[in-house]
Amino acid sequence: MNKLKDFKLQDKKVILRANFDIPFDEKGNIFDDFRIRKALPSIKYLLEHEAKTIIISHLGRPSSGVRLSLKPVAARLSKLLDQQVKFVKDCVGGQARKAVKAMKPGQVILLENLRFYSEERSNDDTFAKQLANLGEIYINDAFSNCHREHASIVGITNHLPSGAGLLLEEEIKTLSSVMEKPKRPMVLVLGGAKINTKISCLLKFLEIADHIVVGGIFAPAILHAKGISLSGFPLDEDIEKKFASIELTNPKLHLPIDALVGLRNHQLDYLRQSAVGKIRKEEQMFDIGPETVRIFSNIIEEASTVIWNGPLGYVEDERFANGTLSIASAILRTNAFSVVGGGDINAFLAANNMRSKFSYVSTGGGAMLEFLSDKELPGIKALQK
Repeated sequence: MNKLKDFKLQDKKVILRANFDIPFDEKGNIFDDFRIRKALPSIKYLLEHEAKTIIISHLGRPSSGVRLSLKPVAARLSKLLDQQVKFVKDCVGGQARKAVKAMKPGQVILLENLRFYSEERSNDDTFAKQLANLGEIYINDAFSNCHREHASIVGITNHLPSGAGLLLEEEIKTLSSVMEKPKRPMVLVLGGAKINTKISCLLKFLEIADHIVVGGIFAPAILHAKGISLSGFPLDEDIEKKFASIELTNPKLHLPIDALVGLRNHQLDYLRQSAVGKIRKEEQMFDIGPETVRIFSNIIEEASTVIWNGPLGYVEDERFANGTLSIASAILRTNAFSVVGGGDINAFLAANNMRSKFSYVSTGGGAMLEFLSDKELPGIKALQK
């Protein structure tokens, strides 16, 4: 696989695929610039070698319905790089071509991918060619998107000399070392809400990890599927079949034994602690309980490697944040090499001034899990041609 440092870059138009899908506050200000800062080494390397740096990125679907822009990202980059980063609100078309044509060596522009949910995701080759026509070299530095077969991740590599950026190289090296030569015991902490994307990781780690502790939506879904909890979780047939293959007697698997529960409508004056087998139909598990925290913490205390993805409770409500905070503290009390990834847990740890204390924080969530599950990531495969 070619890497950024393998190319002669002076006066070359280099397309750098980044992922600046970052959180904004209700006023449209950047809430967390972690992913921006992680992209700086590649951008600075390109500047030092007098390339014409064309960054392409996107924003996720706005939860509020208000359409945000990457323009504040360009402003933040300008400040971090101490030079102007021009923003163009499209990645193809006349404005983008004009901005690229006017570039001089050592300049940076940021193009927003407004087609992320259309031509991009379908890996449309016409769109990939339009992107490729902007540059002479393509560098993928968006590890967190590498599990997607998208035009600006995979398709563009068919039309330009391509390689891995410094961040992508770092992610591959760190995560590979964790899996190839882990210090044991290895513990996986698995939470969050995306069951479909995490079930394969759970099954894989039942083979390779020493212990797996489970929270988030994952835990009550398994408990319901196994008939332990009455709290219902609609699951598709494929997921139910995979859950059926999980043996609760597996000594590696550790599920909550107690929980903080509330009503499904989040009625604020309703909260109680319950054994998981006593959760009622109208209730939902929103956090692991104190006895589960104690058991999970004891397991983590013995770990030499900890991999963590996803909060263990509904941390958006501070009433249900204690389990996740307690497990974070338990990890940090050890001397284990700790790897954490996923947007929700990343933001939570940052808000609680804990993120920088972990050994390695990945920019990827789903991509990290798929990589660790030994799946072939399309974005990395495309660079190995």
